[in-house]
Amino acid sequence: MSYTPKKHFGQHFLRDTNIALRICDSLTGMGTEYDALFEIGPGQGVLTQTLYERFGTKLHLVEIDEDLIPDLKRKYPLIKENIIQEDVLEVDFKKYTAGQFGIIGNFPYNISSQIIFQIIENRESIPEMVGMFQKEVGQRVVSPPGNKVYGLISAWVQAFYEVKYLFTVNEGSFHPAPKVKSGVIRLTRRENFHLDCNEKFLLQVIKQSFNQRRKTLRNSLKQFSTNFAQIDPALLDKRPEQLGYEEFIYLAKTLEVGN
Repeated sequence: MSYTPKKHFGQHFLRDTNIALRICDSLTGMGTEYDALFEIGPGQGVLTQTLYERFGTKLHLVEIDEDLIPDLKRKYPLIKENIIQEDVLEVDFKKYTAGQFGIIGNFPYNISSQIIFQIIENRESIPEMVGMFQKEVGQRVVSPPGNKVYGLISAWVQAFYEVKYLFTVNEGSFHPAPKVKSGVIRLTRRENFHLDCNEKFLLQVIKQSFNQRRKTLRNSLKQFSTNFAQIDPALLDKRPEQLGYEEFIYLAKTLEVGN
């Protein structure tokens, strides 16, 4: 099919079948932990082909570009009813499966962070994600505390998922070639994990801390100072990039008392 990629969809189609195989091999839970798999942004189907061969009718495709849908239906007739022509950020995954499901794909760079937040919102149903991001974004998601790229999305994701940077993908693996390298990461849900504080308040604390990342927590969180007496002063003297997700949960749990 002759097709011109559309910039407004952030389309950079994977064309390297070896990379597609590596991405597919990075998915660990299919057939054991969940019973459906959603590929985000199949595009021209290079990754889809490998997934289709392995997972058959368990595979669902989410593609916003209606011009790509006819070719996807032609190539993958067994799952033509599983092809969802919709913006992934608007998809209600539970309409298509009642069970646990995985997420995989070469994500559009312009909405990749939003997809991460969407996954967290649906984490009770998503034990695993393998996704390709702009390399810098992937590194930020998996960064440990103490690293200059560690930030809001790092702490937020790591509160709910184990994270791992898997491998880097060069520009030439795509058409058209992006101007940056890509990185494939895996998120694996923390099982038997109970968030010991209010989720929205936790996000508020993390956001407020990193909005003023050069300040100590004592200054960036001063609106909650009436509860500081319950917190170790040494912790309040730290900057946000020095805290792991466990410490943010502890802060939120303590600070939300009376708020």
